[in-house]
Amino acid sequence: MSAELVFGLTPRTASVLIGAGLGLAFGILAERTRFCLRRAVAGAADERPEALGVWAIALAVALAGTAVAIGSGLVDLTDHRFLAARLPIVAIVVGGLLFGIGMVLARGCASRLTVLAGTGNLRALTVLIVFAAVAHAALKGALAPIRTSLGAYTVDLGGINTLAALPGGATLWSAVGVAALLVIVARSGARPAYLVGGALIGALAPLGWLATGWLLKDEFDPITAESIALTSAGAETLFWWVASSAIQPTFGVGFLVGVVGGSFLSSLLARDFKVVGFTEATPTGRYLAGGVLMGLGGVLAGGCTVGAGLSGVATLSVSAILALASIVAGAAVAQALSRLNLRAATMADAASAGAVFTP
Repeated sequence: MSAELVFGLTPRTASVLIGAGLGLAFGILAERTRFCLRRAVAGAADERPEALGVWAIALAVALAGTAVAIGSGLVDLTDHRFLAARLPIVAIVVGGLLFGIGMVLARGCASRLTVLAGTGNLRALTVLIVFAAVAHAALKGALAPIRTSLGAYTVDLGGINTLAALPGGATLWSAVGVAALLVIVARSGARPAYLVGGALIGALAPLGWLATGWLLKDEFDPITAESIALTSAGAETLFWWVASSAIQPTFGVGFLVGVVGGSFLSSLLARDFKVVGFTEATPTGRYLAGGVLMGLGGVLAGGCTVGAGLSGVATLSVSAILALASIVAGAAVAQALSRLNLRAATMADAASAGAVFTP
């Protein structure tokens, strides 16, 4: 279907506007629900179940919606990088681990930090800029050799590049995934309003695939089928920001700008907008290190918790599933080490106090 027939616009221009619309919705919904995978994996004990429930319902809806979009023949992702025949296993695992560690250090995944940037959080904005700069350097700049070197270690999947290639096909494995996720949702105890918000966030992933892979499909001006993501969007937005007179904005640019705008409007209307910066309790070095690790890790893994997580896993891609699992593992390891360090520091302080006050 040609975008010129639908919108009176070229496919590329229309993709930017659609990306902005999806981003606006994501920003509003994520700001209200505090949507973030880090909170589900490494957040405070009392907030993890609800955060996991919200994230699980989002993935369940994304999985179901994408299955319908692909199964109906409206979207064809056969040539998409998520379904590549060779799996860059080392890059994905290393990248996922780095991203997971980074989001713990920065106290938020890339999507959460993008949302927080719109609410006046200057820490999040700073990390987001570092994240985008490092991601761009890994894609096209000084860090690209790291990406190409690690990406050279591949495994031939032998046609099993998606769970849809397994016995039972896409319908069975999508149903299994949705059922498992709904069990998590049922046990989470999450507030209904948050679950509704999470479900709406999940619906944005198949809408992205439908918009770019079907609605805007044009043989004379083809665009790449893509959906909501933050790693590529961050790199593209930074590049467009510094060279907008020479390049055109993309779907990713529209999405990221929309996310910031949506979270800004949401926080403003809810009177939650507040400018905050770094303090002694939020050390700059820790946050910047998190941004660097997420930027490099997101590129190596092929996406972040949204790009590889919601959009990628929803395609039943083996590479996206591995990336998400590696991100979760990295976050869990980083959180465990953080707790050990905190415990050691507490014991050291107690020992020091005892030494001082012992007669």
